Amino acid sequence: MNVSGKQAIGAGSIGVAISGDNARVVMLPAEAVNWARTVEAPPGAGFLPESVSGVFVGREQELTDLRGMLAGGGSAAVVQSRVRAIHGLGGVGKSTLALHYADRYRSAYTLVWWITAESPEAIVTALAGLAMRLCPQWAGTSEPDERTAWAITWLQAHPGWLLVFDNVEEPAHLRPYLGTLAGGHHLATSRKATGWHTLAPTMALGLLPLDEATDLLCTIAFPNLIPTAEQQAQAGRLAEVLGCLPLALEQAGAYAYRTGIDLDTYRQSLGLVLDEDRDVFDPERTIARIWEKTLTAITRRDPLAVTLLHTMAWLAPNDIPRTFLAPLAPIPIALGNALGDLHAYNMIAFTDDRHGVSIHRLVQTVLRTRTPDESEPDAYAPGRAEAEQAVRQALPTPPDSPLPEATALWERLLPHALALAESTPAGTPASVETADTYHQAAQYLNRQGRNAHTIPLRTATLAQSERVLGDSHPDTLTSRHNLALAYREAGDLGRAIPLLEATLTQYEQVLGDTHPHTLTSRNQLAFTYQAAGDLQRAIPLLEATLTQYEQVLGDTDPHTLTSRNNLAGAYRAAGDLERAIPLYETTLTQREQVLGDTHPDTLTSRNNLAGAYRAAGDLERAIPLYETTLTQYEQVLGDTHPDTLTSRNNLAGAYRAAGDLERAIPLYETTLTQYERVLGDTHPHTLGSRNNLAGAYRAAGDLERAIPLFEATLTQYERVLGDTHPHTLGSRINLAGAYESVGDLERAIPLYETTLTQCEQVLGNTHPHTLTSRNNLAYAYRAAGDLERAIPLYETTLTQREQVLGDTHPDTLTSRNNLALAYREAGDLGRAIPLLEATLTQYEQVLGDTHPHTLTSRNNLAGARREAEGIQQGNPATPATVTGTQQRPPAT
Repeated sequence: MNVSGKQAIGAGSIGVAISGDNARVVMLPAEAVNWARTVEAPPGAGFLPESVSGVFVGREQELTDLRGMLAGGGSAAVVQSRVRAIHGLGGVGKSTLALHYADRYRSAYTLVWWITAESPEAIVTALAGLAMRLCPQWAGTSEPDERTAWAITWLQAHPGWLLVFDNVEEPAHLRPYLGTLAGGHHLATSRKATGWHTLAPTMALGLLPLDEATDLLCTIAFPNLIPTAEQQAQAGRLAEVLGCLPLALEQAGAYAYRTGIDLDTYRQSLGLVLDEDRDVFDPERTIARIWEKTLTAITRRDPLAVTLLHTMAWLAPNDIPRTFLAPLAPIPIALGNALGDLHAYNMIAFTDDRHGVSIHRLVQTVLRTRTPDESEPDAYAPGRAEAEQAVRQALPTPPDSPLPEATALWERLLPHALALAESTPAGTPASVETADTYHQAAQYLNRQGRNAHTIPLRTATLAQSERVLGDSHPDTLTSRHNLALAYREAGDLGRAIPLLEATLTQYEQVLGDTHPHTLTSRNQLAFTYQAAGDLQRAIPLLEATLTQYEQVLGDTDPHTLTSRNNLAGAYRAAGDLERAIPLYETTLTQREQVLGDTHPDTLTSRNNLAGAYRAAGDLERAIPLYETTLTQYEQVLGDTHPDTLTSRNNLAGAYRAAGDLERAIPLYETTLTQYERVLGDTHPHTLGSRNNLAGAYRAAGDLERAIPLFEATLTQYERVLGDTHPHTLGSRINLAGAYESVGDLERAIPLYETTLTQCEQVLGNTHPHTLTSRNNLAYAYRAAGDLERAIPLYETTLTQREQVLGDTHPDTLTSRNNLALAYREAGDLGRAIPLLEATLTQYEQVLGDTHPHTLTSRNNLAGARREAEGIQQGNPATPATVTGTQQRPPAT
């Protein structure tokens, strides 16, 4: 793994944590890390979004069942990680059940923390609030990403907590947290019933039984009274028509109480009929009918209240600041009165401090469907223009202010900007001002290292820019470029590449071939091609970009040096070490001269050059360079900085490549221990380190330690990154290889076959990882004596590697060598020997005369020739050792 340059920080002055979404390493002051490990939560500490003093009827059995599922038979002791998900349709009471569970069993937990989980960004924001609550003396002046990393560190160090993830839109968004935080309980609510099978057992929450629905309606409509038999009968009829949906019952009861209408009259006025087939119950239709009645009543009392309600429909449902809504009211008291009316009709709820307002998501869904005036084309939907104006007026001034109060405002504003961006109706008028609002919000996230979370904002910015400014305006091109980079950051190369290609073409046409924006666009496209394994397109583009950087910026400009380093990396990935090594050497020399001997970029160059030497089999130069680089990383960045750990891992890999397992294994073990302590047990870097240690055990023949470690690592990759993430696929390949090493082909071959299918589906048919997987499956077939399946697979792999990687790439040579040996085992020496001869010649040319692969190739050719001579002389051939090559995915 290559090291990316970062600003140097004095050794001993830092601590390390992971970001909230497990995607980034965050540097924390050592003092902050110490607080995260030592600060205790006060008794009863936590955060719930609203009071639980309201009506709660029914669901007692669900509460009991939920406690039993989480705490193991109802025990109040929290002794291990449990995860549960409550799913059901909107308005059925999922959040209410979770809220009452959290309140009822609050004393059983060291901390209860409520997280709005509609998006990854919302989760990060909610966790950042935990740091503010527990460590305000530090968190008040820190960045949001630092606060979130602090919260993760605290949760890892203090067991016994409850995290409630409310309204999860995509179950996979929880994967980094469920995999990383194992010391407490996780409770999730979601309208989605699918997608939980690899994450958590689920509790399906249905509609209320009719008797409980009737009780709920009576309790709200007739508070502090005993309803008459007739009132109960009316409540039962209304509850049945409303489908026993808790939210609808609460709204109807509040209306009846507020207006004094009897429930039968109210039911008849709604115009709803009871469906014979309860499976076709439509909660949105039911709620819409109720609210038409309620909104009519509110409009008569206070039209401002309806304007506010329509405005809130387009914002995030939770914690809408009163300050956002204040510009819509002529005087403060008018705002208070209007919100009071909405609260009385149960349309909104206040936060505990009454500085914020919440609105149910189903309420928002229904209100958003109210169409604008049809007489005005391209008109705003009710409340939409007011919502855009409210968010725009709330932006910090200036938007990129580094001040803590600006950061705090951004964190509160972001959910509402995201909600606006994701809910834009077709035909909504576009404006430069709205585009700028979305752009500024996305740029804030990008400055925080959360660019993958900006996709909704970037998409909305581009749509607004295209409509207002045109398709080729420079600002539109910038928007398109930024969206492509967000897709790349999120791992969606299928959408990133076409967008970058289109943007580059337009930059060339609009700004010219050598404009700095054009060069940046070209460089980013090349880098993305390389990330997709498409080196045939990446390399020419990187070469052209480097030439232009040299002409425009000069030979030693930092941008030019970065471009030169990237081109060398592409050459190395293509196996062209004759061009990669000199370019790495030149870049290192220039960085030493321009940036200094210990600048992080210089250390990166040194590390990359050592890696190229190792790839060329020149371990006599690679190992000393790795050792020097590690020493410098320790001095400049400290012993446990992530780049230092990476350097230590690389040195261990070089020792292993040299066959020096006595030094490699202890270094791998030390590095793994440090990764576990610094980044946590399930961080991707930790999993990569564990995978490498398992590989070293396997190389040492210690399969009793290798296989369990490979199995544990695969399980953790599946849980943290998902079943088809490239790292998970690589881990599965490694485990299959370990099974094969002990002769357990019954487990190895199905695992190889499954992994190959997944690589083809996820990465494509000719991605380098897919080709490695295909090579290894052929190797396993050959080991099982099934040459009828092995040979065609080897032939296919060789053809594809020649097309994708080139004729002399080391992986292509591996395929050629393996195919030749399969021909030999099939007795087809007429095809085996010429192929072995050609492979040996290429190994000598590419890797040198004494590289281990060259020596193996020479040995294989000699054995085949001896076998052919024996056949010609009529003597039985002496069995020979045939050496093939099984490949591992690149070490992390």
